[in-house]
Amino acid sequence: MAKWGEGDPRWIVEERPDATNVNNWHWTEKNATPWSKERLQQLFDDFKIVQSDIECAVDAVDKCTGEATVNNRKGKLIFFYEWELVLKWSGRLLKNSKLSHKGKLTIPNLSEENSLEDVELTVTIDESNDESETLKQFMYNVGRERVRQQLGVYIKELKEEYSKNLILPKKSDDGSGGALKDANNAKNAAQQKAASGVTSSSSSINSSSNSKSSSVGCKLDVRTLSMCEEFHCNANDLYNALTKPDMVTAFTRAPAKVDAVRGGEFVLYGGNVLGKFEELVPEKKIQQSWRLKNWSSGHYSHVVIELEETSSSTMMTLKQTGIPASEYDAMRTNWHRYYWHSIKQTFGFGSSISDAL
Repeated sequence: MAKWGEGDPRWIVEERPDATNVNNWHWTEKNATPWSKERLQQLFDDFKIVQSDIECAVDAVDKCTGEATVNNRKGKLIFFYEWELVLKWSGRLLKNSKLSHKGKLTIPNLSEENSLEDVELTVTIDESNDESETLKQFMYNVGRERVRQQLGVYIKELKEEYSKNLILPKKSDDGSGGALKDANNAKNAAQQKAASGVTSSSSSINSSSNSKSSSVGCKLDVRTLSMCEEFHCNANDLYNALTKPDMVTAFTRAPAKVDAVRGGEFVLYGGNVLGKFEELVPEKKIQQSWRLKNWSSGHYSHVVIELEETSSSTMMTLKQTGIPASEYDAMRTNWHRYYWHSIKQTFGFGSSISDAL
């Protein structure tokens, strides 16, 4: 294998801190669900809200369901979290210290899709009377804002905790890289000077060899991916979700270019996913030339999506050929995460995920 500064530059191996994910280009993912459940429990453990002559406290996190993941794509962190929480609370008027009233505070939509101010918090009381209604009103006016602040702490700490080591330093960020670069500048300059001396003689060789080089290429190791997914909608709705610009923009959560005609182009996820529509049969079939931006220049995979509507749902089958072998595992994961799961979450087409080879 060539050393730095020698041989074909396409095969140079250099030491760099992001060597396993150069320039942080590939999708990488961390599961933040276990940490999130534990942290949310801690944030509301013995959490008290006291003001004037009223004291309320969160007695327990009665329900904590959902998930949280953190993704890195091309150096950009993307946080996904979706939680439903139910907090048991109790309160009392300090003038009547022996009498306590109980209730629940429900948070159905703690998600990256909603700003913290838009997160819904519903307050209920177990038994209604004058005192309990006073406490309920206190939790509505004061308690909800305090709980919202704790949720803000969770979101802030999630981003701090799971940003660590997910984006690796680039070669240009590595202090040692400057010394290596300087050490090779003189050598590279000398090589370029020597090369310039033979340019005229090599031009005639290049002209005769160009015709031969066109028939020589690198063989790319590729694989084929097949999967099946059920969506709780009709075939027309799913077809539109995959071909209508506004619907694609909605589930990708980013501006999308989609020209769903034969030969029309699509560009998604900030230009990282791109290709052309090769064949379109409404409600039945979508055929595409599909690639990631960082794949070898000119290399496209071939994607065929077929839809079959049943009495209660639509079955989607996907076959993708020509996937670079190094991208196969990530490709399977990311179809689920960034297409099927996101479509279901955005449009309410169901939540179950299954695949078949």
